[in-house]
Amino acid sequence: MSTNAGYPAPPPPGADSYLRLVWVYPDLLSTYGDRGNLLILARRAQRRGIPVQTIEVRSDQALPAAADIYLLGGGEDGPQALAAQRLISDGNLHRAVNQGAVVFAVCAGYQLLGGSFFAKGAKCAGLNLLDLYSDRGPTRAVGELAGDIDPRLGLPPLSGFENHGGRTHLGPGVSALARVTTGIGNDESTEGAWRGHVLGTYSHGPALSRNPALADLLLRWATGTNNLAPLDDTWSDRLRAERMAAVRV
Repeated sequence: MSTNAGYPAPPPPGADSYLRLVWVYPDLLSTYGDRGNLLILARRAQRRGIPVQTIEVRSDQALPAAADIYLLGGGEDGPQALAAQRLISDGNLHRAVNQGAVVFAVCAGYQLLGGSFFAKGAKCAGLNLLDLYSDRGPTRAVGELAGDIDPRLGLPPLSGFENHGGRTHLGPGVSALARVTTGIGNDESTEGAWRGHVLGTYSHGPALSRNPALADLLLRWATGTNNLAPLDDTWSDRLRAERMAAVRV
């Protein structure tokens, strides 16, 4: 695996065959261990013999427009608003999505995929990559988050941890990722959203450590194959079982 501190960087030999993973703006959107999602995707791909190149792109650098998976994490209000402004100005995330790239966004990163969100009491423009908008909720959502995932995605129930003050409202052009069974998520009814290969969630954990099947869904989308080799998920399954048991209690 080739890991770059920034972008641009010279591609490795045969780079066209690499799965390119981009961690977007680690200087602004990297709270609650969400960078772990990048590490988990890279490791699950490598264990299947898929060559991986990871690229971490700071907010003062241009995003590559031809990567396979883009990941965004959580962040405070000020960094979230700045990230949205710079991503809109950069434009390459939109170009990548138009070319079929996968986007996985968590919490603040999820909110800024919509049409608008609130940061420090002000309404901010989002990227309009998903038909949704976010505002402030009456209480802060903190604690375990679980839900039954949209059956069209073919995944087991979602497990995660949320810590956010927002509420997200879905439009007709997007589908909820899950129906909430524990926690708040978007609005105490639904959690997260997806359309095409763009998917957002309030689930930290990091999300893909608790939901390896979700990680594999992203890899299937990015590689265009439905036949990923199975992996030994003993430890992930134990973590999920422990958290699910805690939720039931």
